[in-house]
Amino acid sequence: MSHTAYHHRSPMDAVHGILLSFPVALFSTALASDVAYLNTSEIQWTNFASWAIAGALVFGGLVAAWALIDWLLKLRRPGSRGRLAYFATLAVMWVLGLVNAFHHARDAWSSVGTAGAGLSVATTLLALAAGWMFFSRSLRWDAVR
Repeated sequence: MSHTAYHHRSPMDAVHGILLSFPVALFSTALASDVAYLNTSEIQWTNFASWAIAGALVFGGLVAAWALIDWLLKLRRPGSRGRLAYFATLAVMWVLGLVNAFHHARDAWSSVGTAGAGLSVATTLLALAAGWMFFSRSLRWDAVR
């Protein structure tokens, strides 16, 4: 499909994309910190992961709220299923991130372990999927058909 088949994105979409970049980067940082902790047992890595998760939750919540409002405002337009899938991805990412934050609040080894690292993998993959959904030309929900 040619580029002209798509509606142009608004400046607000650029702001949305910038806000979305924070959960992608911060959940990935938390995962890298978990891996570093599992390899070194240096407690500071769990602290770093906890802060990264907290930041990802703040920006992820803003992005999810924005996506929910966008979906509700454009409910009857073409592409509303794509918007719903995008919001659902963000919502699951945020909920798992919150569980991960609680898990990382534990003490020492129990804060990461396999469950904490698994939650970090899941949130990172969901954040990357949301980024792909938002930025991918193949999934632009305002496509003219």
